[in-house]
Amino acid sequence: MRIGIIIGRIGGVDGVALETEKWIDVLKKLGHEVFIMSGEFESWEMDYEHDYLFPALSFFSVEAEWGQRKAFYEPDKDPYPLLDHVEDASNMIHQAMEAWVLEKRIEVILSENASALPCHLSMGVAIKKLIKSTGLPVVTHDHDFHWERGQRYVSVHPEVNKYVDENFPLLLPDVKHAVINTFGVETFKNRFDIDATLVPNVMDFNRVYGVPTPENEFFLRDVGVLEDEIALLQVTRIVRRKGIETAISLIDQLNDKKLKLVITGNNNDDENKEYYNELIDQIHDLNLSSQVIFAAHKVLDHKDLSDVYAHGRAATYFSTYEGFGNAFVETVLAKKPIFVNDYKPVYSQDIGNKGFETVMITDSNLTPESVQQMSDIIYNPKRCLEIGEYNFNIGKKHFSYEVLEEKLSQLFKF
Repeated sequence: MRIGIIIGRIGGVDGVALETEKWIDVLKKLGHEVFIMSGEFESWEMDYEHDYLFPALSFFSVEAEWGQRKAFYEPDKDPYPLLDHVEDASNMIHQAMEAWVLEKRIEVILSENASALPCHLSMGVAIKKLIKSTGLPVVTHDHDFHWERGQRYVSVHPEVNKYVDENFPLLLPDVKHAVINTFGVETFKNRFDIDATLVPNVMDFNRVYGVPTPENEFFLRDVGVLEDEIALLQVTRIVRRKGIETAISLIDQLNDKKLKLVITGNNNDDENKEYYNELIDQIHDLNLSSQVIFAAHKVLDHKDLSDVYAHGRAATYFSTYEGFGNAFVETVLAKKPIFVNDYKPVYSQDIGNKGFETVMITDSNLTPESVQQMSDIIYNPKRCLEIGEYNFNIGKKHFSYEVLEEKLSQLFKF
C-alpha cells in the first residue's frame, strides 16, 4: 500500500519521531511505499519523491505557537476569535493534505500523535477533515493524551476545552488506534468503549549496539571519567520526571570517589532551568561536584547513544512517570544492568512483568537493601555481563523489530 504519514517533525530525538522511523523501516520491509508530510525534517536526508515539507505543520510554526499561546498560556477574554482562526488554518492545511494525498495516490493515512495530543490544534483538526473528505482508512499512533499532562492542555475557556475534547483523540468510525502501553488500551476502553491495539516501543535487536570501538574508546575519558573509575549512566534529558536526584543520592550513598554519574541529556526542556538548578544545589550540598558529570555537550559529538553505553558499567533510570520508557529498552539492547524506579503508569504492567533482572525501587525510595543490591552488581563486572545477556534475550523477545512487524502486519490490513 501507499502509506501517507503525517507528523509535526521527524528526524529528531523525541520519542514520537524516533518510533516513527522504526515504523517506517518495518513498513518498508513489509513492502509498503511510505510518503511523509511533515513540518520539519530534522537531521533527515530528504527524498523529494516521498518527503513533503509543509512548514505550517511544525510545532514552531506561527500557527502552532499562536494557537497554543491563545488556547492555554495567554488566553484572550473571548475564545471565539481563536476557534475561528483554528478552523480557518485547519482548512488551509486540509487543502494541502488533500492535494498531497491526490498527487501521491495515498491509500492509507498514519497520523503520528497529531490526532492524540493537541500540541498543534489546526493540524489535528485538519487530519480529521482529511479523513472525512477522502474516506481514507487511518491508523493513529497515539503516544500520549491531553488528560495525562496535568494542566498543560487545560484552557480557562470551557469552549476551548470542549473543542479539544471533540477533536483529540480522533474518534471517527473505523479509525484504528495504536497505543504504546496497556494504560492507553484501558483508557480507550473505559473512556470511549474502543478497542485500541497495543504496539510497544521497540529497538532493533539485530544491530550492534553499545560495544567498544576505536571511535568511542575515549568517550568517557573525554567527559572526565578516568581509566580506573566506574561510570554509571543517566541517559535521559534533564527534566523532573526523570528522577535524576535519586541517581545523585545513590552516588552519595555508595560513597566511592571512583564512582561517577554521567548525565547525557540537556536541560532544554527544563523551564527556567528550575530542576537543573535544584540538581546543582543537591550536588553542591552533598559535595559531589567531582562525581556528577553533565555530558550533553560531548554526547552531541557522537552519532548516537551507542558510544555512550559502550563503556558504562550500569544505567540509572529512576523516572517517576513515562509513556513507555525507551531508555530502559535501550539499556537492555546495550547489555548493561539497569536500576529502575517503578514508574507510572507503565513499568510494572508493560515492562517489569516480562522477567527482566533489575534492581527496582518504589516511590523513589533508596532503601539500604536496594543500595546494597546495586553495589553488588556495580562492583562485579562478571555479574554485569551475565545480567546484560539475560536481559537482552528477554528484550529481543518482547521489544524487537520482529514484534513490531507482527503488529503492523495486522494494523495495516484493510
